[in-house]
Amino acid sequence: MSLPFEVLADPTRRQILGLLLGGPRLVGEVAHELEMSQPRVSKHLRVLREAGLVTVRPEAQRRWYELRPEPLADLDAWLAPYRRLWTERLDALERHLETMPDAPRGTAASVDRGAVKS
Repeated sequence: MSLPFEVLADPTRRQILGLLLGGPRLVGEVAHELEMSQPRVSKHLRVLREAGLVTVRPEAQRRWYELRPEPLADLDAWLAPYRRLWTERLDALERHLETMPDAPRGTAASVDRGAVKS
């Protein structure tokens, strides 16, 4: 079984999860949205299923794929300390920028400070 980080390293698999975020989808729908062949999408879906990130629900000849939120919650929990680290660093940068005197227009120091917030 692949680890979720290994599986999510592939941008196509992240795109597929993004599509499944909107609800269950058929392989053909995913293939159409991504403009990929159905066999190629099926391979990616198999990897996602084996990693526990999606489930498949057979319905006659069709296969509905659905996102499983539990493994993503585990990943989110693992990332939480790193998210705090970046928030703290961005907050420190914002405080530093607020202490700087305003520079004349057109210089690097006059960049919109609102874009720094997370």
